[in-house]
Amino acid sequence: MAASSRAQVLDLYRAMLRECKHFSAYNYRTYAIRRIRDAFRENKSAKDPVEIQTLVSKAKRDLGMIRRQLLQQTSSSACCAGIWDLGSLSCFR
Repeated sequence: MAASSRAQVLDLYRAMLRECKHFSAYNYRTYAIRRIRDAFRENKSAKDPVEIQTLVSKAKRDLGMIRRQLLQQTSSSACCAGIWDLGSLSCFR
């Protein structure tokens, strides 16, 4: 993996973990952190640049989804706590 790709992947990994720490619900927070770590560990041996770029694109999309869920969390009331579906994130499959 090229140095710039490695730095980009590490930045994405850190950003995803950082954002997930803002989930107010403990179960969502720990599940998201565990799934992100598992997904990155599972794909750390990827060597093909096209595959790496595809994985980076998916991770960026998932980071955007996490951020939208956090915005929704902060703008919704406690009665809507079940609207976050972390299973729909592609890195969580």
